[in-house]
Amino acid sequence: MRTLELTADQGGERLDVFLARRVEGISRSQAQRLIERGLVTVDGAPARASRIVRPGEAVAVHLPDPEPVSVEPEPLPLTVLYQDEEVIVVDKPAGMPVHPGPGHPRGTLVNALLARFPELRQVGEAFRPGIVHRLDKDTSGLMVVAKTPRAHRHLVEQLKERQVRKTYLALVYGVPDPERGVIEAPIGRHPRHRKRMAVVDEGRQAVTRYRVLEAIGGYALLEVEPVTGRTHQIRVHMAAIGHPLVGDAVYGRRSPLLPRQFLHAHRLAFILPGRERAVEFESPLPADLRQALEAVRRGERA
Repeated sequence: MRTLELTADQGGERLDVFLARRVEGISRSQAQRLIERGLVTVDGAPARASRIVRPGEAVAVHLPDPEPVSVEPEPLPLTVLYQDEEVIVVDKPAGMPVHPGPGHPRGTLVNALLARFPELRQVGEAFRPGIVHRLDKDTSGLMVVAKTPRAHRHLVEQLKERQVRKTYLALVYGVPDPERGVIEAPIGRHPRHRKRMAVVDEGRQAVTRYRVLEAIGGYALLEVEPVTGRTHQIRVHMAAIGHPLVGDAVYGRRSPLLPRQFLHAHRLAFILPGRERAVEFESPLPADLRQALEAVRRGERA
């Protein structure tokens, strides 16, 4: 990790534009990702990508270690629910990171995809070929992967225009009141714990819809739909309203019933690139979450 200190001489431009112009090798989209991850500050404080930089302000950029430039294929188990010449729909297991990064250079979804679909090397970024959206390492469920550059552009645009619908199943502590609602609270990097996200005034807009499917004593099974796509959005929003996910050691507490947060990407709907036809896929709860849910129904404490 290295830090660059920059001074805005004239100011008057967006922070992401300023970084792309002043830091060699960083595009505007890369600058936006650094800002979203809390790796950019202005006069010592986190800032939005849209913030206008003023003359004399100090902009600090914490550049992470370089991402791997190539990913090796690995013949790992991979559940493919659908594929055509443009896209792949996979059911990602819990415990598998989506792409390589610090601490997990191998054993990722991308490694498994490349072993089965080597043509993905030509799609998107080198260290996450074909990837257009992500799931947390310990979140299971549905993802769509682009097989061609055209499909990648098409899916990225759908995500930007909020045409991709992602629906999750989550088990939370307590029963939300009202039982159907919308959470609107900006999310950004935690001001003290930089590896965590939080609801913060200077964060990016974040909107989550939820409804209670089943109230089970002091717990509730929810259907949750993130309208926006912020890092850890569902986990942060549910914790913010006092109903953290069962098993979420980062935003709630550990559970004796399972070693990860109870969160599963259950349903995924999007428009097939090149066909302009809407499709929808579903994935049932995996065994570990089913067992935890049944235990709660029997009255065991999570």
